[in-house]
Amino acid sequence: MILFVVLGFIVGFLIGLTGMGGGSLMTPSLIFLGVDPLTAVGTDLLYATVTRVFGVFFHGKKGHVRRGIVLRLLAGSVPAVLMGGYAVRQIPKEALNSYLTPLLGAILVVTATLGILKGEVGIPLRPRWAYVYLLGFIVGLTVQFTSVGAGVIVSFALMNVARVNPREVVGITILYGLALSIMSFLSYASMRSVDYNLAGLLIAGTIPGVYLGTHVGSGMEKKMLKPVINLVILLIGILILIKTAL
Repeated sequence: MILFVVLGFIVGFLIGLTGMGGGSLMTPSLIFLGVDPLTAVGTDLLYATVTRVFGVFFHGKKGHVRRGIVLRLLAGSVPAVLMGGYAVRQIPKEALNSYLTPLLGAILVVTATLGILKGEVGIPLRPRWAYVYLLGFIVGLTVQFTSVGAGVIVSFALMNVARVNPREVVGITILYGLALSIMSFLSYASMRSVDYNLAGLLIAGTIPGVYLGTHVGSGMEKKMLKPVINLVILLIGILILIKTAL
């Protein structure tokens, strides 16, 4: 019982600090602790939804949420989710997952490593709002086909390509992830694949975790927070590659 509260705190802290880590860490942890995989995903989605609600609140109070970017990301994601949902029914998802997931994991590892070593990844693109819609479309499609979370892709692109302030990247990622997790949670709830008692224990730990992560991240300088976010992206990429290799 205490273990789940502690787990909720740790993952909540990472989400508050970087905007990422929810699905990549929580679901595998629950499965490792003996929770049925389908229930683990559904329970994690409820946990992630509540965690991001608090994350949006805490980051919003500090002015770190740029809603205009989030709305553009969602505008690009919605048609991609619809198209991806149709494509998944036509093409075996397992076949796509076996190729795309390790590829994305490798891309995350390489680019995050470059970001850590060089400070930033120099991609010669001028900022355009059209790229934000395109990013939302790519992320929406990717999430439909693979197990890679939206937050890690959005965080990397906004921070290393669009040069958005890392603190704002965290707030944007949490709000964007909140919208996606709500939609996904409703689907799992309709299938009765959510353990509400377990989710309650995780949420009890996540509230102080998110608050502390937000507070620590707000106190860090930009040049310090950016490597931390890239390090989390690197770890998630490694976990994805390990998972696909097993």
